[in-house]
Amino acid sequence: MKRATIARETSLEGIGLHLGVPCRISFKPAGDRSGILFRRIDIAGSPEIFAHVSQVGASERRTQLGTGEEAVHTVEHVLAAVSGLGIDDLVIEMDGPEPPILDGSSGPFFRALRGAGLAQGKSEPEFLHLDEPLRIIDGASVYEAYPSDKLEIDVTIDFPHPLIGRQSRSFTVTPGSFESELSEARTFGFVGEVDALRKAGLIKGASLENTVVLDEREVLSGALRWADEFVRHKALDCVGDLALAGARVQARIVALKPSHRGTVTLVREIVRAARKEKRMAEKKTTFAIEDIMKVLPHRYPFLLVDRIIEIEEMKRIVGIKNVTINEPFFQGHFPGHPIMPGVLIIEAMAQVGGMLLLGTVSEPDTKVVYFMSLDNVKFRRPVKPGDQLRFELDVVQLRGTVCKMRGIGKVDGEVVVEADMAAAIRDR
Repeated sequence: MKRATIARETSLEGIGLHLGVPCRISFKPAGDRSGILFRRIDIAGSPEIFAHVSQVGASERRTQLGTGEEAVHTVEHVLAAVSGLGIDDLVIEMDGPEPPILDGSSGPFFRALRGAGLAQGKSEPEFLHLDEPLRIIDGASVYEAYPSDKLEIDVTIDFPHPLIGRQSRSFTVTPGSFESELSEARTFGFVGEVDALRKAGLIKGASLENTVVLDEREVLSGALRWADEFVRHKALDCVGDLALAGARVQARIVALKPSHRGTVTLVREIVRAARKEKRMAEKKTTFAIEDIMKVLPHRYPFLLVDRIIEIEEMKRIVGIKNVTINEPFFQGHFPGHPIMPGVLIIEAMAQVGGMLLLGTVSEPDTKVVYFMSLDNVKFRRPVKPGDQLRFELDVVQLRGTVCKMRGIGKVDGEVVVEADMAAAIRDR
């Protein structure tokens, strides 16, 4: 099995459910291991947001990535179609803040993506497994997650309405079952909630054409597609929010009265558990120079990292640079009073940051890290031969392939340099 993207571009357009703003959404092929990336082309600079739980900015009534003007709202139906079809890498361009609601389901997105054709990548997809059960309670929502070799969703809802009541369904999610059992299930709402939701700035684009609307006794928007369309749609939402794990989740999820906020909380715990299990499984926690040379493209005299002593994937890295009198730059930089050039100290820090980014790539020899900006650079004292530089970098923000990091360099526990830097992974 290989990672999947789409073979060619495809687009849809319509009005957004909550913000009521027209939007054209375009799905584009993406490179291997690029992940799912949203791009707002209606904003200067076309800001990008990675579809990952770490980027969730709101989860009341819908799932929102990012905050402020650059946010992408109500992504769950799109992501459900992407995940349901088994797509790992995709660029999603939007000329508005919210994908079109279309008919209220993920069916139009699923059909558009399937019609664009699937293309295989070079590497294998990443899976998230559980070694032991998880239990999450978020308000009225209760989740239990169990180890499994596939994605199974068991959903129960309970609404005090004669057409809904208590409904339960179980699904083993595959492209075929998602298409036939879940993709066409539409979002639903109640007449009694309309005024409160609109006062909260939501459902501005809702209508009887894109939402299953119920009054106290009946459906006002035409026939249901299934008698239990309501629980099917809740399961669809779960599939979409689970896509924010950044990998294919393989677990049995039992959800009682699921909500976007509850599912996002569950995803955070699944990701945290998977990272813990991965760290426990990995015996190698340090990288010697031979390992570094397999990742970084630099060579003498410009390879300025000697050892990586600590790394936490896409969060933190600590690297060592031993400064010796044999460094070639000492021949011309203040002869007789050797001081390591500040630009090379920053370059060494940047290379440590590059190890953090490229260390997550399956084929680092095909990628390169370009540093895009440096801010707040301060040199506290000179670095001389005999010093050991310890660089500590922490991820501040991750948006798609662009990462912002905060770094400091220490000698004997004293900070000698600090800087904020931004970098991006690109193909060589």
